[in-house]
Amino acid sequence: MTPGDIASGINSQRSKELAWILMRRTTRTRALPPARSHGQNRQSLLTRVVGVMRRSARRTVIVLLALWAGAAPVARQSPIPARIASTSPSITETLFALGLGDRVVGVSTYCRFPPAVAAIAKVGTFLKPDAEVIARLKPDLVFVHTGPNSTPSQLATLGIKVSIIDRGSLSNVFSTIRQIGIAAGVPDRADRLVEEVNARLDRVKAAVARRTPRKVLIVVGRQTGTLTDIVAVGRGSYLHEVASLAGGANVLGATATPEYPRISMETVISLAPDVIVDVGEMGESPKDSERRLAITEGLWRKQTLVKAVRDDGVHATTDEAFVVPGPRVVEVAETMAAWFHGVNVP
Repeated sequence: MTPGDIASGINSQRSKELAWILMRRTTRTRALPPARSHGQNRQSLLTRVVGVMRRSARRTVIVLLALWAGAAPVARQSPIPARIASTSPSITETLFALGLGDRVVGVSTYCRFPPAVAAIAKVGTFLKPDAEVIARLKPDLVFVHTGPNSTPSQLATLGIKVSIIDRGSLSNVFSTIRQIGIAAGVPDRADRLVEEVNARLDRVKAAVARRTPRKVLIVVGRQTGTLTDIVAVGRGSYLHEVASLAGGANVLGATATPEYPRISMETVISLAPDVIVDVGEMGESPKDSERRLAITEGLWRKQTLVKAVRDDGVHATTDEAFVVPGPRVVEVAETMAAWFHGVNVP
């Protein structure tokens, strides 16, 4: 599950959403012709030569046509769909990063980035996409994540092409970009985007390579308005991987904990993190996000027994890039590197 999935029931509804032919050729056999009598074999040399030449010419034409017919599908690239629908923020961000924003006719309710998605029709949430609304948009292709709904089968029944995309880990970010690129007919763009993202992440790793990893706690959920029933990031999760890349050592990463364990404030105090990253309050709107951010920062300031609080190492954010695995992973890694080590990645 993603952080947004784990936050389900803890914070805002938005937090719930931000968290889940080879062409075969058969060789025809031909029976040998029956033997002819001596009289039947009598024909002029000229006639036999002409017959051989005609057969040779026909075979040449057939071979050339077969080569052309066989090669054409290999060279042909899938056309770019004219109308695309997305059912999750990470898919939407990837489509725009691939230069396909002008073809997107539907996005999920909680898609916020890039700003252009505000004017695009909404097709329900990631957890509950609306197959009827999607069908009315007449899309050529619909992208969905694996999830607890029957939307893919419903759309397939309506004759709408569906592509199911991976999600959840740092490696999935790259495989997802390629999956979307292939399905949308732009595999070359996808390869270039993956190369660009990898190159920038390599710069982040190089910038923190010789620094001692900082002990980090990442919070992705809690009871609204409190610091109780805290949901943190454990080993193997998306943000755990990004934090490690940025020079952090997850305080819950070395233990046999769940991917997203629930912990108490007493546990936070005993873990003694150098840095706390809190992305547990997304908000329903920009104004609501600002309000929630102020509350979160105030809650942490009161926890003076926490080492990160005393060292001014608490960083709360409502930037959904932190909970939407996608091309903006680079921005998240760069921000973490700045928070952990004070470095500005060129």
